Amino acid sequence: MSTPFDSIFTDLFEGDVIPYLGAGALNGVIDSATGKAIPADSESLILAMNNGQPMAPKLMFEFPRAAMNVELKRGRSAVNKFLDATYRDTQWSTSALHTWLAQQKLPYIIDCNRDTQLQKQYASTPHTLIVGIARMSGKEYRFRLFNYDGTGYSVIEPEAVDSSLPILFKPLGTPLPESNYIASDADFVDYITELMGGFAIPSFVKRMRQNKRYLLLGMRLNRDTDRMVFSDVIFGADKPAGWALIPHPTDKEKRYLDKLNIEIVNADVADFLTAAQRWNGSLAAA
Repeated sequence: MSTPFDSIFTDLFEGDVIPYLGAGALNGVIDSATGKAIPADSESLILAMNNGQPMAPKLMFEFPRAAMNVELKRGRSAVNKFLDATYRDTQWSTSALHTWLAQQKLPYIIDCNRDTQLQKQYASTPHTLIVGIARMSGKEYRFRLFNYDGTGYSVIEPEAVDSSLPILFKPLGTPLPESNYIASDADFVDYITELMGGFAIPSFVKRMRQNKRYLLLGMRLNRDTDRMVFSDVIFGADKPAGWALIPHPTDKEKRYLDKLNIEIVNADVADFLTAAQRWNGSLAAA
């Protein structure tokens, strides 16, 4: 019997579907030294940033709000240091999802986490890295481009991009090859404004993304911030626009995704990986 995964995998391997990773993509990743789970969603990030203690209820609502509070009180460097310590300086276990995605040699992946799992899986593969930036005076665009040649990153201009290489897009930043993060409310205001204006995505991606569909993996859409970034990043999507793997979606998520013509699949990343192994097995046997 046909399942939603059949269409997903067929179109994914043909390059017509683009993975869009959220916090749930990091489920199961732990600190190799302590066994603690990697902080990825808003609540876990806030608790990690505040030494394991909850902040005021209005700040616990969303990580950008809490990060803005820290930035106002202790300076932007405090937020950057926290994110560097979390995602650059801690040794995390390897994510099965990121490993599988890298093995498929997909042309374009969007990763809305700030960790380095995906980059590490592509450490032996030349690629183009797009990193979101914000509040950079004197810069017209809100992204930085890097070429990875198989050994290291170098800054490049849009006209120097090798279109044959896979693209890793990190809208909210990464510590590698340099620390750039979209974290606080002020960052998101600037970044989303430029996304809406067309200045936060390179022109070669704008051309490539036309009439593509998307696969949301581990991405929840209960917050306006996440919805606004998602809507602008996928601008020009096909109709229907893809699938969202969300177990027990909220009414807000259902309404929002229905407007975008995205089908909700009541499944999680673990279900996806199980189906992927079956699909790979059937291809090997064919």
